[in-house]
Amino acid sequence: MQQAFERTPLRATTTELTYQLFHRVIAFYCLLFGMLYWVRLIGYYDGPNWRFDLMPAHWQVASVTLAVLFPFAASGLWMMASWGPVIWFICAAIEAVMYVGFPDLFGHRYQLVISHVLVALLYATFRVVMLLQKRGQAEK
Repeated sequence: MQQAFERTPLRATTTELTYQLFHRVIAFYCLLFGMLYWVRLIGYYDGPNWRFDLMPAHWQVASVTLAVLFPFAASGLWMMASWGPVIWFICAAIEAVMYVGFPDLFGHRYQLVISHVLVALLYATFRVVMLLQKRGQAEK
């Protein structure tokens, strides 16, 4: 009867630990991006039209949305919640549409869009590697 309650200790693989670190690094960057959008919204940013009441309407909508979503994504990524990467993806998609779809309104920031694509590819790579590792362990 006692054997029914005994379990082997859970051990994280190196891939899983690296994946957790990856989430935390991306969470830090999401928090940084969120803070940068908040700095622009409150008018502390030193640039033309970067106070909320002076922004064009398209920048007002984008800035408010991303100022809320980026810190939310950061908290989800930090906690390793399943919704964290989803919210990050929404933020990345919004910025990609802003800077690639409407460069005449928002400007060109292709480096930012490329970094979002690279993070998404790295995330997908982690998920595939962990899936393959779990399948390998299940076959043993």
